[in-house]
Amino acid sequence: MSASEAESDLSSDERAGLELIRESGGIHQSDFWKELDISSRKGSRIAEVLESLDLIKRTQAVYNGHTTYYLEPAARDLDFSMLMAGDMLSPFIGEEEINANSNAFSQWLMNLAYEEY
Repeated sequence: MSASEAESDLSSDERAGLELIRESGGIHQSDFWKELDISSRKGSRIAEVLESLDLIKRTQAVYNGHTTYYLEPAARDLDFSMLMAGDMLSPFIGEEEINANSNAFSQWLMNLAYEEY
């Protein structure tokens, strides 16, 4: 099951929890349920569901002297096909200045054109 399929089956509380984890980049479970204004029991269950669907990573941690979990977003299903021409990645990835007349861009475009045929 892809991440987007798994997300479509989430409850509203689970969806809110996933969004909080993604927006924060990571949060301790002891703060997670407080931010969502739910009980610690419900927060634990939400984290367990999100982890079982591979939407988050849940790692045991010590925070403020207590054992808890650190919740961080898992890598999403990403499609890089629009950035590829054959086996070449677009030369514009990571570049601050784009030169459409560059040799690298011309080669990439040629690979893209040949891929069509």
